[in-house]
Amino acid sequence: MRIDVVTIFPEFFDVLDISLLGRARQTGLLDVTAHNLREFTHDRHRTVDDTPYGGGAGMVMKPEPWGEALDSILPTETEAPGGDAPVVIFPSPAGTVFTQKMARELAQREHLVFGCGRYEGIDQRVFDHAATRAEVRLVSIGDYVLNGGEVAVMAMIEAIGRLIPGVVGNPESLVEESHEDGLLEYPSYTKPAAWRGLEVPPILLSGNHRAIDDWRRAQQIERTRTVRPDLLPPDLLPNE
Repeated sequence: MRIDVVTIFPEFFDVLDISLLGRARQTGLLDVTAHNLREFTHDRHRTVDDTPYGGGAGMVMKPEPWGEALDSILPTETEAPGGDAPVVIFPSPAGTVFTQKMARELAQREHLVFGCGRYEGIDQRVFDHAATRAEVRLVSIGDYVLNGGEVAVMAMIEAIGRLIPGVVGNPESLVEESHEDGLLEYPSYTKPAAWRGLEVPPILLSGNHRAIDDWRRAQQIERTRTVRPDLLPPDLLPNE
């Protein structure tokens, strides 16, 4: 998979050189490039923002640098992209909520482009123009506001990248995680069996794999009912 990130802080993404995603980059499973938006400016101050039309607090990111940055990454209007069209993702509190389902879907795409906004956001025309050349999505990682899109993009790259075949050593571990089946993950334990007066549940020491599976499923349902009841399917909702 190819991932391009446009940001005014490209060094933020140096962390992608470590851990599983770093290894995926080294082996060629993942090709990530961070582009400095300021390199697409033409004034001495490398300006990427200006005051908003209509007034209001804060500054808005200018369309010109974004247009040139995306020009350097996306196919032109007259090019026929090979395979899937690129998906351009802008983190935004006004966007669709990012989910594990979305991560799985995006992990199947060939080319993702992330645009990291700052200040009060990006000129709307950047989204509109990019949509003539690629699939554009505004995506939110939660109902809160960050200083910029970099943290959100890192979270999405991590969630998407680990689903690419070969990135995670044991693919079975991906299936058993929170949100993969719509429920939260069951609690995990390891050695020793007793620690500071706390015992591992006896069922996990029984060797009865069917009973263990049933216990884990019950734990998923109970944890989801307690922490995220909104995730429970109708057949698992408590009777009123």
